[in-house]
Amino acid sequence: MKVVLKIGGSLIEQAESLLNAVTKHCASTGSKVKIVVVPGGGIFANRIREASRIHSIGDEAAHWMAVAAMEQYAHLLMDKSDVPLIDDIEHIPEGISILLPYRLLRTTDELDHSWDVTSDTIAAWVAHRIDAKLIKATDVDGVLNKDGLIEAISAKELESMGETCTDRILPQMLSKYCMDCIIVNGGYPERVVAAIEGRIVRSTYIKGNI
Repeated sequence: MKVVLKIGGSLIEQAESLLNAVTKHCASTGSKVKIVVVPGGGIFANRIREASRIHSIGDEAAHWMAVAAMEQYAHLLMDKSDVPLIDDIEHIPEGISILLPYRLLRTTDELDHSWDVTSDTIAAWVAHRIDAKLIKATDVDGVLNKDGLIEAISAKELESMGETCTDRILPQMLSKYCMDCIIVNGGYPERVVAAIEGRIVRSTYIKGNI
Protein backbone atom coordinates (compact mmCIF):
# COMPACT_ATOMS: atom_id res chain seq x y z
CA MET A 1 0.00 0.00 0.00
CA LYS A 2 1.18 3.50 -0.83
CA VAL A 3 0.08 6.63 1.01
CA VAL A 4 0.87 10.28 0.35
CA LEU A 5 0.60 12.17 3.61
CA LYS A 6 0.57 15.94 3.22
CA ILE A 7 1.69 17.56 6.48
CA GLY A 8 0.66 21.19 6.53
CA GLY A 9 2.89 23.97 7.72
CA SER A 10 0.23 24.79 10.31
CA LEU A 11 1.32 21.62 12.16
CA ILE A 12 4.87 22.80 12.76
CA GLU A 13 4.46 22.42 16.54
CA GLN A 14 2.70 19.05 16.32
CA ALA A 15 4.70 17.53 13.47
CA GLU A 16 7.20 15.71 15.68
CA SER A 17 4.49 13.79 17.53
CA LEU A 18 2.66 13.07 14.29
CA LEU A 19 5.73 11.74 12.50
CA ASN A 20 6.71 9.63 15.51
CA ALA A 21 3.24 8.07 15.60
CA VAL A 22 3.30 7.27 11.88
CA THR A 23 6.84 5.89 12.13
CA LYS A 24 5.76 3.65 15.02
CA HIS A 25 2.79 2.48 12.98
CA CYS A 26 5.05 1.58 10.05
CA ALA A 27 7.38 -0.36 12.34
CA SER A 28 4.55 -2.30 13.97
CA THR A 29 2.57 -3.29 10.90
CA GLY A 30 3.29 -6.47 9.02
CA SER A 31 2.24 -4.96 5.69
CA LYS A 32 4.75 -3.37 3.37
CA VAL A 33 3.38 0.16 3.51
CA LYS A 34 5.13 3.05 1.79
CA ILE A 35 4.25 6.48 3.16
CA VAL A 36 5.54 9.55 1.35
CA VAL A 37 5.25 12.77 3.34
CA VAL A 38 4.75 15.86 1.21
CA PRO A 39 5.66 18.91 3.31
CA GLY A 40 3.67 22.10 3.29
CA GLY A 41 5.27 25.50 2.91
CA GLY A 42 4.15 27.01 6.21
CA ILE A 43 6.11 29.90 7.63
CA PHE A 44 8.73 29.49 4.92
CA ALA A 45 6.26 29.94 2.05
CA ASN A 46 4.61 32.80 3.91
CA ARG A 47 7.91 34.68 3.75
CA ILE A 48 7.92 34.17 -0.01
CA ARG A 49 4.36 35.49 -0.23
CA GLU A 50 5.39 38.58 1.71
CA ALA A 51 8.51 39.12 -0.38
CA SER A 52 6.47 38.61 -3.54
CA ARG A 53 4.01 41.29 -2.48
CA ILE A 54 6.65 43.79 -1.40
CA HIS A 55 9.04 43.28 -4.29
CA SER A 56 6.55 42.41 -7.06
CA ILE A 57 8.06 39.00 -7.77
CA GLY A 58 6.56 37.34 -10.85
CA ASP A 59 4.55 34.11 -10.71
CA GLU A 60 7.31 32.02 -12.31
CA ALA A 61 9.98 32.95 -9.77
CA ALA A 62 7.55 32.94 -6.83
CA HIS A 63 6.39 29.43 -7.72
CA TRP A 64 9.86 27.93 -7.59
CA MET A 65 10.75 29.91 -4.49
CA ALA A 66 7.65 28.50 -2.78
CA VAL A 67 8.56 24.94 -3.83
CA ALA A 68 12.01 25.55 -2.36
CA ALA A 69 10.25 26.69 0.83
CA MET A 70 8.59 23.26 1.00
CA GLU A 71 12.07 21.76 1.06
CA GLN A 72 12.98 23.94 4.03
CA TYR A 73 10.00 22.52 5.92
CA ALA A 74 11.03 19.03 4.80
CA HIS A 75 14.43 19.49 6.42
CA LEU A 76 12.75 20.72 9.62
CA LEU A 77 10.51 17.63 9.66
CA MET A 78 13.53 15.38 9.15
CA ASP A 79 15.38 17.15 11.97
CA LYS A 80 12.49 16.57 14.37
CA SER A 81 11.91 12.93 13.46
CA ASP A 82 14.94 11.37 11.74
CA VAL A 83 12.59 10.28 8.95
CA PRO A 84 14.74 10.00 5.80
CA LEU A 85 14.49 12.42 2.90
CA ILE A 86 13.94 11.33 -0.71
CA ASP A 87 13.81 13.26 -3.98
CA ASP A 88 12.77 10.36 -6.23
CA ILE A 89 9.33 8.76 -6.44
CA GLU A 90 10.42 5.99 -8.78
CA HIS A 91 12.13 4.04 -5.97
CA ILE A 92 10.18 4.69 -2.78
CA PRO A 93 11.51 2.85 0.27
CA GLU A 94 9.26 0.89 2.59
CA GLY A 95 8.13 2.73 5.70
CA ILE A 96 7.92 6.50 5.91
CA SER A 97 10.01 9.05 4.01
CA ILE A 98 9.81 12.80 3.37
CA LEU A 99 9.82 14.11 -0.18
CA LEU A 100 12.07 16.93 -1.34
CA PRO A 101 9.88 18.04 -4.26
CA TYR A 102 11.96 20.67 -6.07
CA ARG A 103 13.97 18.45 -8.44
CA LEU A 104 10.94 16.30 -9.28
CA LEU A 105 8.76 19.28 -10.11
CA ARG A 106 11.53 20.96 -12.10
CA THR A 107 12.03 17.82 -14.16
CA THR A 108 8.36 17.25 -14.94
CA ASP A 109 6.98 20.82 -14.70
CA GLU A 110 3.36 19.77 -15.23
CA LEU A 111 1.67 22.13 -12.76
CA ASP A 112 0.71 25.76 -13.20
CA HIS A 113 3.01 28.38 -11.73
CA SER A 114 0.53 30.16 -9.51
CA TRP A 115 -0.24 30.79 -5.85
CA ASP A 116 -3.41 28.76 -6.51
CA VAL A 117 -1.14 25.70 -6.81
CA THR A 118 0.29 25.00 -3.37
CA SER A 119 1.53 21.92 -1.55
CA ASP A 120 -2.05 20.51 -1.47
CA THR A 121 -2.16 20.25 -5.25
CA ILE A 122 1.44 19.04 -5.36
CA ALA A 123 0.59 16.27 -2.89
CA ALA A 124 -2.38 15.21 -5.03
CA TRP A 125 -0.20 15.22 -8.13
CA VAL A 126 2.37 13.00 -6.37
CA ALA A 127 -0.40 10.64 -5.19
CA HIS A 128 -1.66 10.36 -8.76
CA ARG A 129 1.83 9.67 -10.09
CA ILE A 130 2.46 6.80 -7.68
CA ASP A 131 -1.16 5.58 -7.42
CA ALA A 132 -1.35 6.26 -3.69
CA LYS A 133 -4.01 7.03 -1.13
CA LEU A 134 -4.06 10.78 -0.32
CA ILE A 135 -4.34 12.10 3.23
CA LYS A 136 -4.04 15.77 4.12
CA ALA A 137 -3.12 16.44 7.75
CA THR A 138 -3.84 19.98 8.87
CA ASP A 139 -4.79 21.97 11.97
CA VAL A 140 -8.58 21.56 11.63
CA ASP A 141 -10.84 18.50 11.67
CA GLY A 142 -11.69 18.84 7.97
CA VAL A 143 -13.78 21.06 5.72
CA LEU A 144 -16.06 23.25 7.80
CA ASN A 145 -19.18 25.28 7.12
CA LYS A 146 -21.53 27.21 9.39
CA ASP A 147 -22.99 23.95 10.67
CA GLY A 148 -19.62 22.47 11.56
CA LEU A 149 -17.66 19.58 10.06
CA ILE A 150 -18.61 18.28 6.62
CA GLU A 151 -17.96 14.55 6.87
CA ALA A 152 -18.26 13.80 3.15
CA ILE A 153 -18.27 16.00 0.07
CA SER A 154 -17.59 15.66 -3.63
CA ALA A 155 -14.65 17.45 -5.19
CA LYS A 156 -17.01 19.47 -7.37
CA GLU A 157 -19.03 20.56 -4.33
CA LEU A 158 -15.82 21.51 -2.55
CA GLU A 159 -14.71 23.60 -5.50
CA SER A 160 -18.01 25.50 -5.43
CA MET A 161 -17.49 26.46 -1.78
CA GLY A 162 -14.66 28.86 -2.61
CA GLU A 163 -12.06 29.32 0.12
CA THR A 164 -11.67 26.30 2.43
CA CYS A 165 -8.80 24.54 4.19
CA THR A 166 -7.48 23.32 0.81
CA ASP A 167 -5.93 25.29 -2.01
CA ARG A 168 -8.11 26.28 -4.95
CA ILE A 169 -6.78 23.75 -7.43
CA LEU A 170 -6.93 20.61 -5.26
CA PRO A 171 -10.64 19.93 -5.96
CA GLN A 172 -9.99 20.27 -9.70
CA MET A 173 -7.08 17.83 -9.44
CA LEU A 174 -9.21 15.31 -7.54
CA SER A 175 -11.99 15.56 -10.13
CA LYS A 176 -9.59 15.31 -13.06
CA TYR A 177 -7.99 12.10 -11.83
CA CYS A 178 -11.04 10.66 -9.99
CA MET A 179 -9.04 10.68 -6.76
CA ASP A 180 -10.32 10.71 -3.20
CA CYS A 181 -8.75 12.62 -0.32
CA ILE A 182 -9.13 12.47 3.45
CA ILE A 183 -8.61 15.66 5.45
CA VAL A 184 -7.81 14.99 9.09
CA ASN A 185 -6.59 16.94 12.10
CA GLY A 186 -2.88 16.22 12.49
CA GLY A 187 -2.99 17.48 16.05
CA TYR A 188 -4.44 14.06 16.85
CA PRO A 189 -1.84 11.61 15.52
CA GLU A 190 -4.07 8.64 16.28
CA ARG A 191 -6.60 9.98 13.76
CA VAL A 192 -3.96 10.14 11.05
CA VAL A 193 -2.85 6.58 11.80
CA ALA A 194 -6.48 5.44 11.70
CA ALA A 195 -6.93 7.13 8.31
CA ILE A 196 -3.82 5.39 7.00
CA GLU A 197 -5.26 2.07 8.17
CA GLY A 198 -8.56 2.81 6.45
CA ARG A 199 -10.57 3.08 9.64
CA ILE A 200 -13.40 5.58 10.10
CA VAL A 201 -12.14 8.72 11.83
CA ARG A 202 -13.34 12.26 12.43
CA SER A 203 -12.42 13.89 9.13
CA THR A 204 -13.72 15.06 5.77
CA TYR A 205 -13.80 12.50 2.99
CA ILE A 206 -13.59 14.13 -0.45
CA LYS A 207 -14.87 11.98 -3.29
CA GLY A 208 -13.25 12.70 -6.61
CA ASN A 209 -15.38 10.79 -9.10
CA ILE A 210 -18.88 12.16 -8.42
